[in-house]
Amino acid sequence: MTPEEILQSRRLVPVIEITDVAQALPLAEALVQGGLPVAEVTFRSAAAPESIKRMCTVPGLCVGAGTIINVDQARQALDCGAQYFVSPGLFPKVVAFALENKIPIYPGVATPTDIGTALDLGVNVLKFFPAEALGGLKTLKAFSAPFPQVKFVPTGGINEANLASYLAHPKVVACGGSWMVEKSLLAAGRFDEVARLVAAAVALAAAPAK
Repeated sequence: MTPEEILQSRRLVPVIEITDVAQALPLAEALVQGGLPVAEVTFRSAAAPESIKRMCTVPGLCVGAGTIINVDQARQALDCGAQYFVSPGLFPKVVAFALENKIPIYPGVATPTDIGTALDLGVNVLKFFPAEALGGLKTLKAFSAPFPQVKFVPTGGINEANLASYLAHPKVVACGGSWMVEKSLLAAGRFDEVARLVAAAVALAAAPAK
C-alpha cells in the first residue's frame, strides 16, 4: 500500500523514536502483527537510518522518516528506503526535494501563513503540530474554514482519549501518535505489549464516530 492509502485506511501513524537498531525488526513485526503496517521513524536518534533500512525488509510495512528538517536528512532517509517524509515544520527546501523525488511529504504547520506557504509549494495534506499545545481540535476547525482544500494529520498530544474526536473531523485524514510505541516499551523489549497496544489503537481508529 502507498502512504496515502495507509493514511486513508488505517487513519493512524505510529511516531517512533528508536535508540537501538536491535529494536527495529521486532518493532516492525509487532506493528504488522497489530494490524498497523506503517511506521514513522523519527530522525531524533543516530539509530534512525539503519533502523529504517532494517524495517524496510519486513514485507507489507510502509516505513517513513520523521523529524526531517533539512535536505541532507531527507537524502539520507531516501537512500535508506523511506517511503515518505514527515517534518515538524515547513521547510521549503525539504518539500522541494521530496516533490522532485516523488516522495510523499507531510510538513508541519502551526499557522495560517504556514498553510498558505505549503499550498504555494504544492502540498495540501499537512501535519498539524503540536496539535494539543496549539489548541487542538478547536484550532484545527478554525484553520479548516479558510482552507477547505487542506487535509490534516494532527500530531502531538494525541492519545486514546482524544483520538476519536480528531478522527471525527472531516478534514482529518489520520492522526500521529506514540502511546502504543513508547520508548520505554521498546527499551524493555516488550514487543508483545506493543502489538497489543497497536491492535487496540487500530480498533479505536476504526470505530464509528459517536
